[in-house]
Amino acid sequence: MKSQLTSDKFAMSFSAICLVHCLFAPSLIILSYSSLALTIESELIHKVILLLTIPVSIFAISLGYKNHSNNSIIYTGIAGLTILISALLIGENIGENAELILTMIGSLLVIYCHYRNYITCKEVNCDCHEA
Repeated sequence: MKSQLTSDKFAMSFSAICLVHCLFAPSLIILSYSSLALTIESELIHKVILLLTIPVSIFAISLGYKNHSNNSIIYTGIAGLTILISALLIGENIGENAELILTMIGSLLVIYCHYRNYITCKEVNCDCHEA
């Protein structure tokens, strides 16, 4: 079942993109022209990345649970996604640094969740991650 491997990889990639964006966008803004800065730091980018991450993560986590029934993976994934959504929704009210910290924590939890999903699948020798 290759969809499990593909969805885990996509979900980890989207979370990593979110993390990289949060870590390096300020540097790019300083080094770039002001018109580029507005594009890079736009809230639309945050929303698009999150809207891609949520369905792919839910799909991958659901498939993983179906294959190996590990509740801790679900709880970690839900916590990560909840933190990412919260950072986007309340980010303006809590300040830029707090939003950055929440986004990094949420992204790392989602990445960890999908990594654990992959490792757990390997440990129980299911064929869902075979290439």
